[in-house]
Amino acid sequence: MELLKIDNLCKTFRKNKVAAVDGVSFSVFKGEVLGLVGESGCGKSTLAKLILRLIDADRGSIFYEDKDLMKISRGDMRNARKDLQIIFQDPYASLDPGMSAGEVIEEVYDIHKNVLGRERKNKAIELLETVGLGESYLGRFPSELSGGERQRLGIARTLATDPEFIICDEPVSSLDISIQAQILNLLAELKKRKNLTYLFISHDLGIIASVCDRVIVMRSGKFVEQGQCEAIFTNPVHDYTKELLASSAYLIDKKSK
Repeated sequence: MELLKIDNLCKTFRKNKVAAVDGVSFSVFKGEVLGLVGESGCGKSTLAKLILRLIDADRGSIFYEDKDLMKISRGDMRNARKDLQIIFQDPYASLDPGMSAGEVIEEVYDIHKNVLGRERKNKAIELLETVGLGESYLGRFPSELSGGERQRLGIARTLATDPEFIICDEPVSSLDISIQAQILNLLAELKKRKNLTYLFISHDLGIIASVCDRVIVMRSGKFVEQGQCEAIFTNPVHDYTKELLASSAYLIDKKSK
């Protein structure tokens, strides 16, 4: 089932007059993990913001469950974001340092849901437990948490609206390698338990290979190649994809075994 369909999406920023996203089209199917890979500055995060309408596209279509998100009101888009959520790259920058973990989660209910009193706290505790933290973290502030704990809190906040589709925007790139594996395992567990669909953005081909079903390779705002991960990694067609693979620590490690 086609969950998200993007058609000829474009975005040029006036400041530098360079197309950050240049006529891209793709689909995401329910239950899959679609990888989006490319070097920093190629347009990956801009595309994520366009999908959620955190910034406006110049032209194109964004269909979610056959509804064109480009044509709905901002109020309706706010409601749509219950189903479409994002996990940000930097867990510290995306959390309010003046809010406790419990407040970070409960704030979501101020925006999206009418959950009051004790029920709000119970839901916050449940979500903290879901991501491997627990009730003891309710009163802790972001500065009191490790990088991995902050990202778990960010994931708990993302889950508060019971989303169906989540954009994972470089969710482990700022974490130590040992912690990266824990967060990736958590995301895989949540996907299975909650039947989630992911658009997984990364510059790391090793991570893409380990978590994704299909992959799109992006360069300078355009898609240069896309297909099943195994096919792309074993038989790349575009020269840029070959360059990425040649410089990938993942493939170097594979060849050495």
